[in-house]
Amino acid sequence: MSSPSPAVAALQAQCDASPYIRFAAIRVLSVETEAQTVCFAMPFRPEFERGEGTGQFHGGPIASLIDTAGCMALVAVAGRDAGTVDFRTDYLRPAAGELRAQARVRRAGRTMGVVDVDVLDASDRLVATGRGTFFLEARA
Repeated sequence: MSSPSPAVAALQAQCDASPYIRFAAIRVLSVETEAQTVCFAMPFRPEFERGEGTGQFHGGPIASLIDTAGCMALVAVAGRDAGTVDFRTDYLRPAAGELRAQARVRRAGRTMGVVDVDVLDASDRLVATGRGTFFLEARA
């Protein structure tokens, strides 16, 4: 197994600094700075289940994945810390199994950024979409 790229390793380290992201076991799969895209994965956990025995995600962890993916994609592309100002989630179908979030930075401005996120299930079906607006920390 090959080791992750330096960009993936650095972003994963930043993600792992958050107790919540560690608990959710969100992993950075790829960082494409030129394309301004970052991909993440989040496994299914019993604590994320919509209803006991359904094997389906509750909407909260899906929204949290969108928020995390958007924020961290902006961090990777802009090279600065970011914080959520607003985000929305559209749920398209029930989600089960490991989820993948594909985040695309639409704008990384001086103080604000916008990111679109698609969430896919293990069968590559689109299960949710989201868009976040994030505050970018001042450059050091």
